Amino acid sequence: MESNSPRFSPLDSQHRALNARMVEFGGWEMPIQYSGVLEEHRSCRSDAVVFDVSHLGSLRVAGSTAKSVLQWAFTNDLDRISPGRAQYTHLLDPDDAHVIDDVIIWWVSEDEFLVMPNASNTQRLTAALQEAALQEIGDCLIEDNTDQRVMLAVQGPLARDYFSKFLADELGANYPEKFTVSSFPVRDHTVVAAGTGYTGEDGIELHIPLALAAQIWEGLLAAGVTPAGLGARDTLRLEAGLPLHGYELGAGITSAQAGLSWVVRPDKGEFRGRTAYLAEQKQGLSRRLQGLRVEGRQIPRHGCPVERDGAAIGEVTSGNFSPMLNGGIALAFLPPDTEVGSEVDIVIRDRRITAVVTKPPFFVSDFTSGFTAGFTPGSK
Repeated sequence: MESNSPRFSPLDSQHRALNARMVEFGGWEMPIQYSGVLEEHRSCRSDAVVFDVSHLGSLRVAGSTAKSVLQWAFTNDLDRISPGRAQYTHLLDPDDAHVIDDVIIWWVSEDEFLVMPNASNTQRLTAALQEAALQEIGDCLIEDNTDQRVMLAVQGPLARDYFSKFLADELGANYPEKFTVSSFPVRDHTVVAAGTGYTGEDGIELHIPLALAAQIWEGLLAAGVTPAGLGARDTLRLEAGLPLHGYELGAGITSAQAGLSWVVRPDKGEFRGRTAYLAEQKQGLSRRLQGLRVEGRQIPRHGCPVERDGAAIGEVTSGNFSPMLNGGIALAFLPPDTEVGSEVDIVIRDRRITAVVTKPPFFVSDFTSGFTAGFTPGSK
């Protein structure tokens, strides 16, 4: 029987020593902010921050059939990349093709992968991979090592500079470029790093053994990196137009509805959910994820109705104040014929506020322009 008690990051005491505000998230108690969401958000856009994202799951998949197992379980095509690269992909429900989870796969070495599910989905992904492994002849180890590591994300335009100040000089590591994966030894342990993130900025994510977690966290802060909580991570991903599981992805939501058809590769062969996905493609979409921008400080929130000519056409999935644009932004599923640049109304506390349909990302940094060209609703 599963416990309802929250799980804690191995860096929990470090967060509390910094007077972080802690909240429950995906079954974990994690820092939502330190100095404040707006300040941390702007630090990520102008400098660099570090997030503890240890609430994410971590599955090690290894063995001679590891690649084949992942190919059958997920939608994207690993033949499009190679060892030392990372790939964004989806796990589909076989009945209706809704997105059970969206993950990043790190291809660490020839027969070894790290799969990063969302916080609440680790058990479901493990079960799906075990199902896939039954269809392959050969060895495949599927190991949940979430409790054996800390995940840190260093994000921002100066992430590379801070990496050089601390990790490169002291740990002898090379900075991983966008969607590449590298490993480096530290005191008889191995740290795995990938050029991935969830902010639309340059940055890396680090898979760190527990024995090194405090050293690397404190070293990054000593080098000048600002600690940031999940509140800023959410406003950053929304400005970058990135989907959040449970809001823009999840039950009843397909890859195509979320504007992410590019991540599904039917031509690679059979995979979980392929038949249902192709059936939706043949039938056509009933809705599609779009961006909405509001002038002024009115803030659209999850669940706010979206109307056109007085008739309901959808509702906000994610909405917030954009610190970089000084206005409200939102994502919503709208009829597929809704044109970018057209106007709709968002009902916010019984008031109708005009919003302009916008193609995400809402905020474009130097890095975002290249990163989200293949990673956002509408083009991802």
